[in-house]
Amino acid sequence: MEFLTNYGLFLAKTLTVVVAVLVVVGGIIALRLRQRDGAAGRFKIIELNAQYRDNRAQLEQAILPPKQWRTQQKLREKENKQAEKQPSDAVLRTFVLRFTGDMRASQVASLREEISTILSVARPAQDEVMVCLESGGGLVTAYGLAAAQLARVRAAGIKLTVTIDKVAASGGYMMAAVADHIVAAPFAIVGSIGVVAQIPNIHRLLQRNEVDIELLTAGQYKRTLT
Repeated sequence: MEFLTNYGLFLAKTLTVVVAVLVVVGGIIALRLRQRDGAAGRFKIIELNAQYRDNRAQLEQAILPPKQWRTQQKLREKENKQAEKQPSDAVLRTFVLRFTGDMRASQVASLREEISTILSVARPAQDEVMVCLESGGGLVTAYGLAAAQLARVRAAGIKLTVTIDKVAASGGYMMAAVADHIVAAPFAIVGSIGVVAQIPNIHRLLQRNEVDIELLTAGQYKRTLT
């Protein structure tokens, strides 16, 4: 009897260890799969028209009398059916993107993929791209690349509008300047492009102490600003 009891305890411990190991291994595999999927990237596409219609319907249901609300719903359904009958070529489409920039414009890789996807379906001189931009600027090379991505939209013959709610300064404004049209909130910070630096001028001090500065360059245009 004691043997069976000890064997049962041993078996229970073994099963517990095996289950724990399987849970850990399964968690590691699931984490790696999620990381791999995240590296590939996926788009999240939202139909803003449908979202606004749902919000309006909820508000009307809350404030209108039941009879009037039902009448409004019937009118909306009729309008939707008429809209569905329109040819797809007659429907004007606006693709809305959001870009929130840091010093390195880290979102530029996603912006590039988004624009590439939009350009594959957008119709020149008919569709429009709107970018909701928020950035205080950063590295010149990074924001130069981001501005180049927006320039692809205009090069494809598609109207580009940039909206600024809070700030688009320095590199952010350089991106906005590519657009056909800029729409900024009244108190948004817009501009400028460039860098301001304040440094002491020790030229006369070096002359008094007979200190010479030699500047060596690899070519005529290696350093045009001294």
